[in-house]
Amino acid sequence: MFAYVIEKYIKPEELPSRLVEWEEPKAGEDEVLVDVHYAGLNFLQVQGKYQNKPPFPWIAGVEFSGVISANSPIPEGCDFIPGKTRVFGAGQGSYAEKVKIDWRTLLEVPSTMGMDEAAGLYITFPTSYAALVTRANTQEGDWVLVHAAAGGVGLAAVQIAKALGAKVIATAGSSAKLDVAKQFGADYGIDYTKEGWQKEVMKITEGHGVDVVYDPVGMIVPSLKCIAWNGRLVVVGFAAGSIEKIPANLLLLKNCSAMGVFWGAYVKNEPNVVPEVWGALLDMFEKKQIRGTVFEKLYDGLAAVPEGLRALGSRETWGKAVVKVQGGREGKL
Repeated sequence: MFAYVIEKYIKPEELPSRLVEWEEPKAGEDEVLVDVHYAGLNFLQVQGKYQNKPPFPWIAGVEFSGVISANSPIPEGCDFIPGKTRVFGAGQGSYAEKVKIDWRTLLEVPSTMGMDEAAGLYITFPTSYAALVTRANTQEGDWVLVHAAAGGVGLAAVQIAKALGAKVIATAGSSAKLDVAKQFGADYGIDYTKEGWQKEVMKITEGHGVDVVYDPVGMIVPSLKCIAWNGRLVVVGFAAGSIEKIPANLLLLKNCSAMGVFWGAYVKNEPNVVPEVWGALLDMFEKKQIRGTVFEKLYDGLAAVPEGLRALGSRETWGKAVVKVQGGREGKL
């Protein structure tokens, strides 16, 4: 099979040389093989900026959707049908034609959902749900500020907050991306590259401030200027590249709390939360309260992965950019 094999951390532009023929994975105990149809793009992994750092060499890619391989073993207790069952999940090695994965971590793709849409769900949507509900306890009527609202986790957060009955203020770095956030349900949009954007937040909320801040970028400190009394700030990530130092005195003055969310660690630390979150999300999808956030431009073929990552890093995309893996080495845009 063809796969992007990583033997050392590299820049995304170095990735084309890493598309090579590689041995197909062999499923271990409790694992199945999946023919990858679509893979979600992640800009940080090949640079060594992702939480999971497996020993070299490894195959790049995390999120995916696909079909259980015709030659896949089926572990005891698993009712997937080789060659037929559509699944989505996340595991090491989705930038390849096949991936091996613990079957217990997979979810079946709902019949009403496309495979491209499913490829971008497994990390973004539960991360946003856990941040807003499990951690911040977002309530109906709350003001929710979503930073980088046109990104993958941002658009998921916008939709989930609206489904919960919150009022959503989206931030982004361009009017085009703010328009995208509004198309997915945001009530207001603010350009956070403009100085003093917090004053606009206070004006919109009529002096109340926001009850919840959802931050995948690294904007907790500036957001303290518009947090409400008893507000909750959720640290989702540091896409801007730097880790903030939060002034504890400002938390005290606003009687607010700052908390983190690490969805990937719930399986180990609070495994009971995982099915609860997915149950709630799939119900929201069924009721059409939320929908997938696949970027409108399709990256077709494994050879298109580097261009997709370049566009992602240049902030030319919105939502969740995915690549259509089927087609092997050949690719086109």
